[in-house]
Amino acid sequence: MAGTRPIPKPLWKAAALSGMASYLDAGLIVSISVNLAIYRDSYDMGVWMAGAISAIVTGCIAVGSLVGGRLADLFGRRRVYNWDIFCFALGAIVITLAPDDITLLIGVLVAGLAAGADLPTSLAVVSDAAPSWARGRLVAFTQVMWMLGITVAIFLGFVLSTTGMTGARLITGQLAVAALVTWALRSRLKLSEHDTGESGTETAPQRVALKNVWTRAALLPMTATFVFYVTWGLGANTFGQFGTYLLVTVSDASQSLATGINLAFIPIGVLLTFAFVRVADSPWRDRLFHVAAVVQILAFVIASLTAGALVGMLVFFVLYQLSNPFAGEANYKVWSQLTLPADTRGTTQGLTYALSRGVFAVAAFFTPALADYSPSVLLWTITACMTVAAFAGVFIIRVLVPRTAGAAQDRADLRVPST
Repeated sequence: MAGTRPIPKPLWKAAALSGMASYLDAGLIVSISVNLAIYRDSYDMGVWMAGAISAIVTGCIAVGSLVGGRLADLFGRRRVYNWDIFCFALGAIVITLAPDDITLLIGVLVAGLAAGADLPTSLAVVSDAAPSWARGRLVAFTQVMWMLGITVAIFLGFVLSTTGMTGARLITGQLAVAALVTWALRSRLKLSEHDTGESGTETAPQRVALKNVWTRAALLPMTATFVFYVTWGLGANTFGQFGTYLLVTVSDASQSLATGINLAFIPIGVLLTFAFVRVADSPWRDRLFHVAAVVQILAFVIASLTAGALVGMLVFFVLYQLSNPFAGEANYKVWSQLTLPADTRGTTQGLTYALSRGVFAVAAFFTPALADYSPSVLLWTITACMTVAAFAGVFIIRVLVPRTAGAAQDRADLRVPST
C-alpha cells in the first residue's frame, strides 16, 4: 500500500520546516488571545484597541495569504518561503519588546501578514518537493505542527499565568526564536529532484499568469476546497476562539472548569492528528472522512439539541475531538495539494485561505452577540455549516480526487521552476 512506503528523512525535514508556518500561525493567534488581558492592563488599552488587535491578527493573516501565495507563484516559492519567515521573526520580536500598545499593533501587523504569506507558500513548497506517493503524509504533517503551536501557547499561558508581562513576553518570544531558527534551517534546505532541474539547482522563477487561476482546472477544485474549508472552519474557528467563553456564559461552567476541558482534549487532538498522517496517502484517508464527518455533525446536533447545556457540551467535546482530525483542516490541506494545478498552487490556495479567514473574522465579530441572543440559533447555524462541509468533502472525494489520481504521478514529477 502506498501509504506504508517509507519517506526519506530529508522530506520529513522539509515537511517539518514547512509545518512551522502552521505552528507560528496557530501560536500567534493563541498567544495574542492568551495575553490580551495582560496587554490591556499593562498598556492601559481601551476596549477598541483590544478589539482591534484581536481582529487585526485574523485580518492580516487573511491578507498575507492572498498576497503571499501570489508573490510565491510570481517570484519563486523558495525565495518567498525564506523571507516571510524572517519577517515573522521581526514582527514577533516587536510584539515581545513592545513598550506600548501602538508598537504592539505594529508588531501584530508585521507578524500577521508574514504568517499569512507563509501558509500557502510553505504548503506549495513541500508539495512540489514530494513524490505523489508521499505527498499526503508530508502535507498532513503540517497539521501536527499546527496542533503543537496551539499546545505550546496554551501550556505556556497556563504555566506563566501569574507572571504578568514577563510571561506574556516569554510566550511571544518563543515564537520569535522558533521563527529565526526555522529561517536559518530553511536557508540551507536542499530539496529533492522533484522541485529542481536535472542539474539539482533551481532555475529562474517562471511567472504564472493570473488568468491561469480562472481556468476550469483551477476554479473547480479551488471552489470545492474553499466551500469545505469555510463551512467547516466556521464551526472550528468559533469553538477555537470562543470555546471557553461559551462554556462559561452558556453552559454555566466555571472559568477553571472551562479552561480544564479545553486543555484536557488537546492531547487527544495531537495523537489523532498523528494517526491521520499515517493514513494520509492511503484509501483510509477518505474512507475515514465519511465516518468522521457524520460523527462531527452528530456532535453539533447534540450541542444544539441541549442548547449548550454543560452535559451536552461535554458529549460534544468528546465526539468533536475524536472526529475533527479526520474531517477537518488536514483534509483541506491534502485535498488542495492533490487537486489544485501545480503552477498556481500558491495563488489558488492563498485565495481560499484569505477568503475563509476573512469570513471567520466577520463571524467572530458577531458570535458573542448571537450567543447572547440565542445559543440554539448559533449552534444550529454551525451544525448546518458542518453539514455543508460534509457534502463538499464527499464531492471532492468522489469527483475531484479520482479525476486527478491518473495525473498524480505526472504532477509529482513536474519541475516547478518557481520552487
